[in-house]
Amino acid sequence: MLTFVGMCSIGFASENTDDENEESIKIIVIEARVANERPAGTYASPVTELRFDPATELHSRGLPEGQADVTVRGSLFENTGFKIGAVTIMDPQTGHYAAELPIAPTLLSSPDILLGIDNTLAGFNSNVTTIAYSPAKITDGGTLQVGAGNDDLQFQSLDLANVVNNSWGLTLSLARSESDGTIPNGDHEFERYNVQLQYNDVDTQSDLFIGYQDKFYGWPGAYTGFASLAETDHTKTTLLLANHHVDTNGGFWEVGGFYRYLEDNYDFDRTTQEANTLGAFDHETRVFGIGFQGQHNSHLLDWHYAGQVTADELVNSTDLTEGNFNSRKYGSFSFVPSIELREPGKRNILLRFGANIDWSSEDGSYVSPVLGITLSKIDASGNRFLTLEYASSSQLPGYTALKSRPTGLFGGNADLGRERSKQVSLTLGNHTSTWNGQLTFFYRKDNDLIDWTFTSAVPFSRQANSVDLDVTGLESIYKHHWNLVDLIFGYTYLNKDSNYSTADIDASFYALNFARHRVTLALHYHITEKLHLRLDHEFRVQEDNPLRTSSNDALVVSANLAWEPLNGKGLGFALTVDNLTDSDYQQFPGTPAVGRQISLSASYLW
Repeated sequence: MLTFVGMCSIGFASENTDDENEESIKIIVIEARVANERPAGTYASPVTELRFDPATELHSRGLPEGQADVTVRGSLFENTGFKIGAVTIMDPQTGHYAAELPIAPTLLSSPDILLGIDNTLAGFNSNVTTIAYSPAKITDGGTLQVGAGNDDLQFQSLDLANVVNNSWGLTLSLARSESDGTIPNGDHEFERYNVQLQYNDVDTQSDLFIGYQDKFYGWPGAYTGFASLAETDHTKTTLLLANHHVDTNGGFWEVGGFYRYLEDNYDFDRTTQEANTLGAFDHETRVFGIGFQGQHNSHLLDWHYAGQVTADELVNSTDLTEGNFNSRKYGSFSFVPSIELREPGKRNILLRFGANIDWSSEDGSYVSPVLGITLSKIDASGNRFLTLEYASSSQLPGYTALKSRPTGLFGGNADLGRERSKQVSLTLGNHTSTWNGQLTFFYRKDNDLIDWTFTSAVPFSRQANSVDLDVTGLESIYKHHWNLVDLIFGYTYLNKDSNYSTADIDASFYALNFARHRVTLALHYHITEKLHLRLDHEFRVQEDNPLRTSSNDALVVSANLAWEPLNGKGLGFALTVDNLTDSDYQQFPGTPAVGRQISLSASYLW
């Protein structure tokens, strides 16, 4: 579930000719853009809902819930930020772990995909997009779920929530999962623990989260792309987060802070034993951050603002030993006023303008201007709009790119600097009571983007290098609702022109690993009031890569048949199948695909 129109920055005016003081209202519609929100192979995590979303492309090593890179509009994994409330929670070591949010998705709102001006305004160190969540309001109740499947899969989860005096709430959430995996050496053991404390009244919501997650998974060729290597990755993530949100007269303000500690033990060959030495790939990082955001409405202008200050530290590492620093401070401030010109019964015009300034203790500062205009009209035929935007942004590379040794399996580059992006987009859309449609054309210029490159003659030696990219694309989504059926269709086209400024680079592991054509289709059929069928499909035509040994074309299907209790209370059952077609498509070149996973689960809700 994602904010369908929020990504277009649309303001609409209500039509009321009897009221001279007509007030502007912003229409924000949150709608499901995937059919199935539960995985077959483990318990659900925040990335589960992004697997088949038409706006996000998820590249996973094994289970998506094990490790997943989230890309949008042809971006790289480090160009996506994850935000809860007022703060973006980053991983300073590598963007591969940016999605490691040790919080159950039931404790969060549906994700909102922030792009263009919205990303420049509310994002932090994320060039292309920010996946934004809000703390969910706690309600009394609980859920117990148990499940089992092929390859000795078993998983359990428990959520308990209690509200006192309609204001104070407490939620406890526990989950665990283990399996031998759908391929040899593809096993996993996951555990997650959450506590959420909340105070909520009419205009205010305050939240405190405590989260811990211990994840071990094995997957051949996970990061190297060589299936002969039985790789493993073991991460332990601790997160403390506080957030305070206040609604004002037509606006809001929000402030938050977080502490995140991550231990990572990666092994490119589980048959060998390395510890506390070069080649062991053991890392520890910690990050502190505070942030704020808000909107203040005045007679002429609406004032939108956001900011964040973050400090990180590479506490310990066996292999990230190069470079010039082990800690860094970041700052970001955005200010984007908007003005709306309205005439009842006619088109409305929304103008947005402003800038973001990024600063770092090690890399200086950078200013990113934005400008946008939206023409819109609400009438009997729907909410029609046309949006033209220019947005720029910048970010800094992580410690894996900066501090890895210059040569070897993962070669670093201490001279890498600030990445910059500029994007122009044109969006057309119409939203009605039964269907929504949206079409976006975009062009993005990425400068000094950090990619991992290699030569075809020596594919086992990769190097972090900068690349300039010209990305052109088309993105469309259509949703229709009937009495018994919900359908969501998406199509994305991408084209990239690259310049690596060096003659010996002829292959890329990330920047040029993209789908030229990608189609998604989600179908939710209400067979009866209690029996539901959910199907998600993804078809892609991937760009050629010299390391990929599977076909470049792939059809992947996820299916779920569920018996669900009415009114959200009682006993339920679900049969879930991921990769129903048993596709062998390699999301990363050379990395084996996840096999067909089947599981049966039972749940009791009260």
